[in-house]
Parts: sequence; C-alpha cells; structure tokens
Amino acid sequence: MPQPILRSARLLLVPLADRHLELEVRLDSDAEVLRYLFSRPHPRDVVVDYHARRMAQAAKVDGLGFWMAFGSGDCGRESIVPASEDEGEFVGLMMLPPAHGPDQPDDPTVAELGYRLVRRHWRKGLASEASRCLLRHAFDTVGQRRVIAQTMTVNVGSRGVMEAVGMRYVRTYFPEWDEPLPGAEQGEVEYEMTREMWRAR
Repeated sequence: MPQPILRSARLLLVPLADRHLELEVRLDSDAEVLRYLFSRPHPRDVVVDYHARRMAQAAKVDGLGFWMAFGSGDCGRESIVPASEDEGEFVGLMMLPPAHGPDQPDDPTVAELGYRLVRRHWRKGLASEASRCLLRHAFDTVGQRRVIAQTMTVNVGSRGVMEAVGMRYVRTYFPEWDEPLPGAEQGEVEYEMTREMWRAR
C-alpha cells in the first residue's frame, strides 16, 4: 500500500517526494524551527542527506513515511483545503515513519509521530490537526499497534500537541548528546497512543 494523500479540514498532506526538497531546505534553515532538535540550522547538503534517509525510511513499512502539509491562505479556521498542493501554501513536514533509534526495537507495528511547521503557522492548531489525521491513518488504514512521539521535556509546545490529540505520557529518559541543547539536562519525554486507546476514543 503506497502512502496516500490525506486530507483534514484545513490541510492537504502529500507524500514526501524528491520535488519537495527545496521546501525541506527552507524549513530546516530556520533555527527556531529546529530549536529543540539541533544546535544550528541545517545547510543544504545536510538536508539533502536527511531527505534521502526519510525516503528510505518510508520504504520500510507500507503506508508509513513522511508527508508535506499544504494549506490555503493563512490556514485560518475558515480556510478551505485546496484542490492540489500547487494551490496551497507550504505549512510543514509531518512524520509517521516506523519507530527508529537506539532505544526503539525494530517493530514494524510501531510508528513514530512527528511534526515540523513553518514558524508563521505555529499556534493555529495545525500540528494537532495533522497529527489526528496521521493517527487515524496509522490505526484505521495501516493497522499499527502503537504510535509513539518523543521530544525534549522542555518543549512545552510539542508536548501540548501530544496531549491535545490524546496521547499519554510514558516515560522521561536521558540520552547522551554530543552537543546538548539548552534544557537537555531535564531529559526527553515519550508519549504513546495504542490501538486500544484509539478505538476507545
């Protein structure tokens, strides 16, 4: 099953493709967007490498991967989803790849939710809207057993999204970093949504 195009009330989520590379470069050139992820903006060659990794991850489990989110106008609450991505404004990168990392078992039934929005679209509820759309896809279409999300403990905004979509706190953990970010001493948090939790909603 290839990644489908997904729609929510204000967003069109289009599977990540090579034609989206320049949008990824633009997104990762903003230090504020990467504030809780990396110590500095990514130069183009680094984004090219990350793009290739994302495309490879998306090929591991049918239906999972990365989506580019587009909306109309300023994505206000009365916005209408455009008919195609060409008619919409770039909002951000939405992520639902197989869970990965040194502390994650290789389990194709577990996905990892993530989101990275252009700064002008923060605080409009768009990350929550896209996340609900991806969770619905993960459980109702792909048949995932569990979806996790991780962020720095101090990233209040991202944690707010996780809680808004009904994910529950699982743990705080303390990974080792070569270049610790401000607040790293408070660790990282993990939230989850299980198939049972989703059905109960």
